Amino acid sequence: MTIKKSEAAALFRQQAKERILLTDGAAGTMIQRYKLTEADYRGSYDLPSDQKGNNDLLVLTKPEVVDEYTRQYLDAGSDIVSTNTFNANIISQGDYDAVHLVRDMNLAASRIARKAADDYAAKDGRPRFVAGAIGPTNKTLSLSPDVNDPGFRAVDFDTMRDVYQDQVAALMDGGCDFILIETIFDTLNAKAAIMAVFEEQAKRGVEIPMMLSMTITDMSGRNLSGHSVEAFWYAVRHAHPLTVGLNCAFGADLLRPHVQVLSGIADALVMIYPNAGLPNDLGQYDEQPHTTGGFIEDWADTQLVNVVGGCCGSTPPHIAAMAKAVAGKPPRQPHAHDHRMKLAGLDPFTMVA
Repeated sequence: MTIKKSEAAALFRQQAKERILLTDGAAGTMIQRYKLTEADYRGSYDLPSDQKGNNDLLVLTKPEVVDEYTRQYLDAGSDIVSTNTFNANIISQGDYDAVHLVRDMNLAASRIARKAADDYAAKDGRPRFVAGAIGPTNKTLSLSPDVNDPGFRAVDFDTMRDVYQDQVAALMDGGCDFILIETIFDTLNAKAAIMAVFEEQAKRGVEIPMMLSMTITDMSGRNLSGHSVEAFWYAVRHAHPLTVGLNCAFGADLLRPHVQVLSGIADALVMIYPNAGLPNDLGQYDEQPHTTGGFIEDWADTQLVNVVGGCCGSTPPHIAAMAKAVAGKPPRQPHAHDHRMKLAGLDPFTMVA
């Protein structure tokens, strides 16, 4: 079967050859600033559970909030905006008894981001892209939630794939350019999401470009399922993602050595969006935009990245500082594909013929 290539991906790669691109910053951090009540989250929906904190529902009940912060990131210089759909999946929305609204959430979120991106592209002629954000859900395929039964799993692979495919379909129907599989704490979850994208792509006959972003859970440089950064890349490089990278976990200073490892091996574009430092004792992020910008400037000077942005604690001023830090600096050059067999358990293995 012939798959039609994505024009958005081709344009993105062209732009990435010319400069370091910018994605957006945190959605949750921005939403917290509005100090919304449970009634704001709920809107007119008759839902049995408390909806406070269900950020994904806001695309239906407070779309103006999502539109406003999306445009603030575009004002700051973002080339990519991501949809407010991190938990807009059947598993996560089950906690809020809002499963029946999952498709509507993804459609609405995609349309908000698409309209904003298109408006800004029309104003200055610079392309803007929309990434459909898919979080890891609150379940893991690799680990048991029951300490007394290590073999137990709360969900199986096929179910997880179907959950992801429902979300992918709605995001693409809403107008997304790419699918961003982010905050990957379990590599097997990511593989289910990758399969979902491939199956949806085959249904449509049109390429669905993927962005893959791992999250490191401790100073050892591994995710929750135990994979090192290098092993993670070897486990997913068969997907030929548009970008591969890291997000969340640490601030840019602590993330740097792991960025260097990934940058040194990936034959894809590298996208990194760290937290604004580490949270303080109250869970707040104190790192100022100029500090973040200084770290990102070092990455740009050493050509470690193709795309940068922010995760938890980051705001439009952080993105603006990054835009200033990378302006005029050459982007990283992706490595040529290494055709040696590379395998991964928790650590990488290269088979030498």
